Amino acid sequence: MSPSPSVLPQDLANTLNDNAERYQQDLIEWLKIPSISSDSRRRDEVHQAADWLMKKMQAAGLKTELIPTDGFPLIYAETPAPEQTGDSPTPVALVYGHYDVQPPEPLDLWTTPPFEPAVRDGKVYARGATDDKGQVLTHVLAVCEWLQSEKPLPMQVKFLIEGEEEVGSLNLEAHLPKLADKLACDVVVVSDSSQYAVGRPAITCGLRGIATYELEVQGPSCDLHSGSFGGAVVNPAMALCQLMSSMMDSEGGIAINGLYDDVQSIPKVEREAWKLLGSDDKSFAESVGATALGGEPGFTTDERRWARPSLDINGLTSGHQGEGVKTVLPAKALAKFSFRLVPGQDPKKVTTLVRDHLMEHCPVGVTLELKPDHGASAMLADANSPYTQAASRAIEEAFGVAPVMTREGGSIPILATFQEALKCDVLLLGWGQNDDGAHSPNEKFSLEDFHRGIHASAALWQTMVG
Repeated sequence: MSPSPSVLPQDLANTLNDNAERYQQDLIEWLKIPSISSDSRRRDEVHQAADWLMKKMQAAGLKTELIPTDGFPLIYAETPAPEQTGDSPTPVALVYGHYDVQPPEPLDLWTTPPFEPAVRDGKVYARGATDDKGQVLTHVLAVCEWLQSEKPLPMQVKFLIEGEEEVGSLNLEAHLPKLADKLACDVVVVSDSSQYAVGRPAITCGLRGIATYELEVQGPSCDLHSGSFGGAVVNPAMALCQLMSSMMDSEGGIAINGLYDDVQSIPKVEREAWKLLGSDDKSFAESVGATALGGEPGFTTDERRWARPSLDINGLTSGHQGEGVKTVLPAKALAKFSFRLVPGQDPKKVTTLVRDHLMEHCPVGVTLELKPDHGASAMLADANSPYTQAASRAIEEAFGVAPVMTREGGSIPILATFQEALKCDVLLLGWGQNDDGAHSPNEKFSLEDFHRGIHASAALWQTMVG
């Protein structure tokens, strides 16, 4: 582990070092709870995960509140506001995270069960390890130790931890206007992203947005014998493949009229800075088990995954899925797909463009239904704000190296809403790695980075006040 951050009171720094094993056990205990928000069979466990975190914060002296919603509750907590000693008000930070996790399937690809955390080679393997239980817990533990030390926390820290981030945060969005006064802050701090590479921590200054859909293509009224009807009746699975393929051109760009119209170009200063990161396409491909990379021409890999729109099929279903062969012409076919959006793009406008494209390209003999799910705009933060500078100092103390400034291709839908509703800055401080397997089998989180994250969080509250 890195040396104790010098910006911290020495006794607090010693406490963080001395209790590393206890923090690890806390993490493992929380990871055992299968808080899958999208699975109705796991409702009790999602509530259990919320209760676990509430008790942890209450025991440390945080003022806590469980805010009910039409879905899973919001956890709110706050530390006491310090006494005002100068003319400039002390900043207030709001830590945001989530206690729900993705489904673990396919289960047969896990080396160890997803909710039986296993430590191998200095990493903990479990669903939610990096997304987001392990990362948000670093901030909870750091604040808890500040409160239980003899030194007062130098600024007020609030927490808002939700249980529906993995299903779109709709209930949080609905409650946000009513909670604006309670959540009032200068900066929202989020750790739900990654470092640039091993040993290269990052501050993420932008996230792509998202728009998700389900497309159903209907053909005959029931499955048909492919020998008796094949070649005469249009096959919905084939039609679905044609439709999905029509949205991409042969070079890897998106072939939907108007989709690029509102895309903001990447500032030259960012493109030049990202080139200096030394990205290696071969190593990147090997890290994810791919034989080669691809995508929109004219852009580097980092540019394509951070700051350009993308389209991905997330799932396909049609016809016989069981063992052996069953020669049917299926009655219908389904695809789940999603776009990652960039600054300037509106998810609602994208939906209109997608629907128009699919209707124009729909083969005769089938009908289609496009079902939009959730969408969110991209988010950009101020890379030169005093909060970013404070975070850079805290991270360098904990990790032993200054962070690089990047963007992230994933989406945290609520952050743009926070910026608009709370008129605040955003700090994205990822402790994970790109190959941690968030949303995939064998999700993991480096325990060394977990402990560094606790140190960096504890230091942040000091560096923010100077």
